[in-house]
Amino acid sequence: MGLTPTSAAPLRVHPDNPRYFADESGRAVLLVGAHTWNSLQDMGETDPPPSFDWDAYLAFLEAHNHNFVRLWRWELTIWDTQANGEGRRHFCAPHPWPRTGPGEALDGKPKFDLSRYEDAFFARLRERVQSASERGIYVSVMLFEGWGMQFVEGAWRAHPFHPDNNVNGIGGDPNGDGNGLHVHQLADPQLAAVQEAYVRRVIDTVNDLDNVLFEISNENHPPSTEWQYHMVRFIHEYERTKPRQHPVGMTFQYKGGSNRTLFESPAQWISPNPEGGYNDAPPAADGRKVILNDTDHLWGIGGNEAWVWKSFCRGMNPIFMDPYDGSILATDDKWEPIRKALGLVGAFAERLDLARLQPADALASTGFCLADPGREYVIYLPTRAEVSVDLSAAPGQFAVEWTDAATGETAPSAPIDGGQTAKLGCPVQGHAVLRLSLAGR
Repeated sequence: MGLTPTSAAPLRVHPDNPRYFADESGRAVLLVGAHTWNSLQDMGETDPPPSFDWDAYLAFLEAHNHNFVRLWRWELTIWDTQANGEGRRHFCAPHPWPRTGPGEALDGKPKFDLSRYEDAFFARLRERVQSASERGIYVSVMLFEGWGMQFVEGAWRAHPFHPDNNVNGIGGDPNGDGNGLHVHQLADPQLAAVQEAYVRRVIDTVNDLDNVLFEISNENHPPSTEWQYHMVRFIHEYERTKPRQHPVGMTFQYKGGSNRTLFESPAQWISPNPEGGYNDAPPAADGRKVILNDTDHLWGIGGNEAWVWKSFCRGMNPIFMDPYDGSILATDDKWEPIRKALGLVGAFAERLDLARLQPADALASTGFCLADPGREYVIYLPTRAEVSVDLSAAPGQFAVEWTDAATGETAPSAPIDGGQTAKLGCPVQGHAVLRLSLAGR
């Protein structure tokens, strides 16, 4: 499902089915996986924070058959979780720039020097992307983070770009609002130059690795649009001078962002908000962008097994915001079925010629159908019921296979004739997936 150690090129948008990425062989790749907040920088209630066990997390992803992880970047030195309905205060380290001083920042530690780089941060970034590759996992490298700046108590005072936190005189308050949101806008050319230099350093660090995708920023505010578009183009321009070019993504702008902004962006992949039903009955992907349908932007922490299969049958790549071990935000056993469902969908997709399949909701009574008309049909049944499939334009005999969507167990059934609307009763207790394949293929 993931990449192989012999991969010789990054993912690219599939030329024949742009709902998916293609690997170096031209095979369509379905991305499925989970991600957690301290996957790159350590976070915790002690200072310095405890080290995150990345190897254990990779093993956890591999055990769940996941092939994608979002490698989080947290811009602030702290995370007060009151905005998340909890009462913890986490410290975060390391950051891209060293704390050398001279002088003290607002937290009493040495100020950041934004003209230099923290080698440990970039060494960790490279090591984690490389080690993920060895396990067949693609990594989205998040460059910036916007939710924290908007909602975490004391966020601006905890940001390296606050003028009292760095030795470079960077990051004034050009509009006088005192909240620091201008750092994710094109308001300060000096600040933008620091950000671009950091992005170049990230690209220099991982450009030769094939399992990389880039994400501009997590849940930044809507006025960040032009800044994000600029950064997408900046990455493309800089990578054109490099051996490899990687996909770049733009994700939901919170609060009040529009999915239209994502679809109109120069990014290759996007993660939408609930607008249009992405958290219940996702609209069929039309190929304008590769869609990574992420629970983070639909519920925060949420979702269910049915949502995973629905997203898949509407031509999307489902991923899950995972509280994992509960060290950052509280976790719950109820999330394990979602993790399992993602792995089951990934394994199911491996058996398909995914590049030929497109959403074809009208062909199945459940409304959740991927089809290569006349050759193959994949239909999701949210509940046990009879399903009708329009095979009137598909002569021939079709092999029938049922999959228990909760366990992944498959069972063949008697073949059926095409050239008609076929009605089939579901033999599976609970939700199921029906696969019809033209006999003799």
